[in-house]
Amino acid sequence: MNRYIVLTFLAAALVAEGQVEPNGGTWKTWVLTNGSQLRLPPPPDAATTQGEVAWLKLVQSGLDNDSKTQMAYWDAGAPNYRWEQDLLNRVLVQFNATPSTITNPQAIRQMALLNVAIYDAMVAAWDNKYFYKRPLPAQLDSGVKQLVTPVAAPSYPNDFAVAAGAAAAVLKYLYPNDATSIQDRATEAARSRLFAGVAYPSDYSAGLQLGDQVGQLVVERAKSDGSSAVWTGTVPTGPGLWIGTNPSCPLCGTWKTWVLNSGNQFRPGPPIPYNSPAKQAELAALHAQPRTFFDQARAFYYQSGWGFFPDTYTAVSQAIFEDHLANNPLRVARAFALMSVAQYDSMVACWDGKYAYWAIRPNQLDPTLTTLFATPGHPSYPSAHSTITTGLTDLIAYLFPTRAEQFQGIAVEAGWSRMVAGIHFQSDVDSGNALGHNVAQLVIDWANNDGSQR
Repeated sequence: MNRYIVLTFLAAALVAEGQVEPNGGTWKTWVLTNGSQLRLPPPPDAATTQGEVAWLKLVQSGLDNDSKTQMAYWDAGAPNYRWEQDLLNRVLVQFNATPSTITNPQAIRQMALLNVAIYDAMVAAWDNKYFYKRPLPAQLDSGVKQLVTPVAAPSYPNDFAVAAGAAAAVLKYLYPNDATSIQDRATEAARSRLFAGVAYPSDYSAGLQLGDQVGQLVVERAKSDGSSAVWTGTVPTGPGLWIGTNPSCPLCGTWKTWVLNSGNQFRPGPPIPYNSPAKQAELAALHAQPRTFFDQARAFYYQSGWGFFPDTYTAVSQAIFEDHLANNPLRVARAFALMSVAQYDSMVACWDGKYAYWAIRPNQLDPTLTTLFATPGHPSYPSAHSTITTGLTDLIAYLFPTRAEQFQGIAVEAGWSRMVAGIHFQSDVDSGNALGHNVAQLVIDWANNDGSQR
């Protein structure tokens, strides 16, 4: 017992040398009241911990190739990395089946739910980690092999298990038909850290439990965010108004937001009158818009499932790898939560504007205008691509200032691509950019006061 106590103090000292975000448990949260709301019971006592160490050494002595493959797969990035890819792939599958899905705000809503759940769960994990300051297994017994590089933070609860529990809770709500396979993936993700020797079995179980608790809170919020409401209105008719019979998600502008007071907080002023000289000038500009092979290729790219937002998230993951940030799971989770919140609230604000004005599409106003592809099934003003991409990339530029030009260029190109395609006026793009900037700044203000600067 004395040897255990000595090693415990030694391990605590080792953790303190390179500790990651020791104040992370105090960061501001989205659905939790604070990081300590779900404080776990203490980790097992010394005798039980010694038994867990012995079990880890036994397991490691007989690792098979499947276990090693799982360990390497989940260790590819921060704890949220594989879950981001999981949901992005699901979104793309939906898009390939139904091309309108990618512009369906449900896809953006799903990303926000997933990332908020993982972030809040990580804050709660960090509260517990530094409250209990449990040393890593290898710090207690050198016989435990660390087969991956652990996060320089206390062991209890395990961060990969926490992320898995939170992600699984949200994904099972979103994709109930896949609940079994999703839970199996969560178990595999958490278990991989046992194989790697960087978590005790009790870190594994406590992490899954904590993550699930946070995930369930996000699910409860999701059930009352207005996304299941059914529109019973009628499409208004008249000169200058959008023409169609089945508008896409006319109630999306009323969905519950994360930072906006409501979807209409930054509603843009009315669009340029359809019969004005200014609108005729915009139409003339669309007729004269160059359409080189490159121009058309970029327009089709942004219309595709990859171009609307999945590739942008993947590019951020690449930036995290290149900048060696994956060893700070809490800050990575914060980045993705802020990004997806900005994207989601920008979408809600955009849809509020679209259905406040029901503005006509260019080819509806002038049938002689040829478009590259069918116009989306919702009003023209403001541009969804411009609004949503600007909100998202402004947040990325804030988080990765040395890469700001790279990511903000995406928003510029996305808006330009809609005019190349002939489906938006310049004023649609301009109003969307302004709206996205406003929403993003509100999220940045939230981020600047979330406690992560300490």
